[in-house]
Amino acid sequence: MARVKRGTVSRRKHKKVFAQTKGFKHGRKNLIKVAKQALVRAGQNAYRGRKLKKRNFRGLWIIRINAKCKEFGVCYSRFIKALNDSDKNLNRKMLAEIAVKDHATFESILKDLKLIN
Repeated sequence: MARVKRGTVSRRKHKKVFAQTKGFKHGRKNLIKVAKQALVRAGQNAYRGRKLKKRNFRGLWIIRINAKCKEFGVCYSRFIKALNDSDKNLNRKMLAEIAVKDHATFESILKDLKLIN
């Protein structure tokens, strides 16, 4: 049986890893062992970052809603409690958009919840 030479297969695998680590510094981009380790770590950080992004945006929405509520003399916790008790189905993302872009609509929401006159 003939001998199988694997040079082309491993070169193809290495090229794939190097393509994914393009832009990394030093040996992390051009040494296969270090590049594979860097790629695994980068994947872990990316996964964690996608979860953190959701957490950070929720915090941002809460800050924006709270700031708009303070303009009307209502605290955030009372606003959210009144919203949950009512049949209004608005999430924090939509409320933050309304708070930033449409002053009159946010005021009407507060009036509907009977938090301001």
